[in-house]
Amino acid sequence: MTPPSSRALTLEGQSPPTCRSDRMDEVRERMLEMANKAETSDKPLSWFEDLYRHSNRDRGQIPWDWNEPHPFLVEWSKENKANGRALVVGSGLGEDAAFLWERGWQVTAFDISEEAVEWARHLHQDTGIDWAVGDLLNPEQDWIGRYDLVVEVHILQAIPEEIRIRASPNLAPLLASGGTLVCIGRLADESKTEESGPPWALTWDFLNQVGEGLEEVERHSAFISEKEGNRYRAVWKKA
Repeated sequence: MTPPSSRALTLEGQSPPTCRSDRMDEVRERMLEMANKAETSDKPLSWFEDLYRHSNRDRGQIPWDWNEPHPFLVEWSKENKANGRALVVGSGLGEDAAFLWERGWQVTAFDISEEAVEWARHLHQDTGIDWAVGDLLNPEQDWIGRYDLVVEVHILQAIPEEIRIRASPNLAPLLASGGTLVCIGRLADESKTEESGPPWALTWDFLNQVGEGLEEVERHSAFISEKEGNRYRAVWKKA
């Protein structure tokens, strides 16, 4: 599948592919070192804040930042008009949130990293997005049942299984009646042994649990040019 947008792949002044690859290997090694250290502490998700702060606001140091909205979200939005309030879970540097705001949604976006939220607010200061520091393990009570659209991109795959199992059931309750949940991430190839994460590719069996109690609308998977692994888009609707 060709991504609807290829802005991140054609920026002027980028290093040659080999240099970019070497740099990303270094960035990933640094990320894994931080994640492994945090996993043995009493704050296993603290590495997100550490990574953002140590980046010195260099986007090249954030391995999951594509510098554009996710192509699967762009594709989904072409078939689904803006209709009310949207919540972006783990919003990172805000590209998905900004895209939805431009499409006409009233957007709230939260991330566990305070630095990521402040950085995103600066990058997208011309939008009317409501930015917040938040944790999917303990979502704000006034978010429950409030949103017509909840979007989760590459967040569940970035957290250890023990935490993922506790966090994922908190997505569906955020939906208002008739609301839509969209989850996007890397799909596991169950015929192969997956590399250690983060990120951890997810199975359809796990995703079925995420959408439990909701009406399944779509299961989509495809490869994205110049990105690793098969990707999924799972969509559910609340009655």
